[in-house]
Amino acid sequence: MLLTADTLITGAELLRPGWIDVSGERVTAVGEGAPPRPADRDLGPVTVLPGFVDTHTHGGGGGSFSEASVADTAAAVALHRRHGTTTMIASLVTSGPDELLRQVSELAEQVRAGLIDGIHLEGPWLATARCGAHQPALMRDPDLDEIDRLLATAAGTIAMVTIAPERPGALPAIRRFVDAGVVVAVGHTDATYEQTRAAITAGATVGTHLFNAMRPIDRREPGPVVALIENPAVTVELITDGVHLDAAIYRHVTRSVGPDRVSLITDAMAATGMPDGRYQLGPVPVDVTGGVALVGGTDTVAGSTATMDRVVRFAAAHCGLTRDEALMLVVRQSSLNPARALGLSAGVLNPGAAADFVLLDSDLTVLGVMRRGAWELDPAPRSVS
Repeated sequence: MLLTADTLITGAELLRPGWIDVSGERVTAVGEGAPPRPADRDLGPVTVLPGFVDTHTHGGGGGSFSEASVADTAAAVALHRRHGTTTMIASLVTSGPDELLRQVSELAEQVRAGLIDGIHLEGPWLATARCGAHQPALMRDPDLDEIDRLLATAAGTIAMVTIAPERPGALPAIRRFVDAGVVVAVGHTDATYEQTRAAITAGATVGTHLFNAMRPIDRREPGPVVALIENPAVTVELITDGVHLDAAIYRHVTRSVGPDRVSLITDAMAATGMPDGRYQLGPVPVDVTGGVALVGGTDTVAGSTATMDRVVRFAAAHCGLTRDEALMLVVRQSSLNPARALGLSAGVLNPGAAADFVLLDSDLTVLGVMRRGAWELDPAPRSVS
C-alpha cells in the first residue's frame, strides 16, 4: 500500500511532498517527491509522522492500568490510540507487595498478548515527602527479594521503574534492575544532587516527570533536577499539558539538554477522555474539575487528562521555533526519544520499521492513525489523481 501526503516526517527527515510504502505490518520504503509507482491512496494536505510513544501513562477512557484487567487496559489503549499513541507503556502507582505482584502478573500477560508494550513501576520505592498522588503509607524501601519476585513474574515485560535514590537500598536495587535489562528512572524524590549523581552512576538513565514531585532547585543544593539535566546519558520526561509545567520551563529544559534528551509524556489517568468527576488512581481518590485532576480534597495535581496529541500541540506552540522546526523537534520528543530511552523498536518511519504513524492537520489535530499497517483511525477517503 503506497500512500502520498503533503508532508512526511520520518524522525530524521522532513519530506515534502512525501510518500510511504507499507507491506503488512512494516514500512518498506519512504521518499520525497513523485512516488515510484501510482499511489494507492493520496492522504492530501496532512503531515504524516511516527506514531507517538507514551512511556508514562496510568490509563484513559475510564480504564486504569492499576486495575490490571483486560477490559480496563483495552479501554485506555483504545482512547490513546485514537489520539495517535501507537506504543504505550502502562504505569502503575504505589501499592502493597501482594497487590503489586498481582498487577504485574496480569499486565505481563497483556504485554505478551501485544495489548500494551511494557510496564512502568512508578513506585513503591518513592519518597513520602514527594508522594504526589501516591499513597505514602504504602511506600517502602527497595527490597531485593521483592524485586526478584517481580522480575521473575514479569519475565522481561517491565520496561522501566522509578526509584527515589535517597531510599535505603536504592543503589543496589537500581543495579539489580539494570542488570535485568530494566530502565531505571529517578523521580518522586527528595534526593540531593550527590544522591542523584550516585543513582546515575549506578545506572539510572531517565528523570521521571522532571520538576514534578521532585526537590526543587536551590542555589546551594542543586538537587535532582540539575543532576539529571547536566548528565548527557539521561533522558528527562516533561508533561507539557499546560498544567504541570509553564511553557518557559519546557523551553529552558529543551535548550539546556538539546533535542534528543526530552521525552514528552501524558501521565494520563483513567479520567482522560471522560467527563469531570471522581476517579481513582490506584488507591487514591482523584477529583477532576475542568479537566484538571487533583488528589481528592487537596490541591495536589494527580496525573493528567491529556493525550499525546495535546502535549505535542502545546510543545509545538511554545517551543519558539518555526513551524517546520517545531514539527521536527516534537517528533523527536514524542516518538524517537522515548522509544530510544526505553530501548523500544518504535518512533521512526524507516524501511523495516513498524508501520506506526499518525496524520495531523494544519492545527496538529489527529485525522488518522495507523498501527502495524492497519488503520486504528481511518482518515476521510480521498481519490487518487
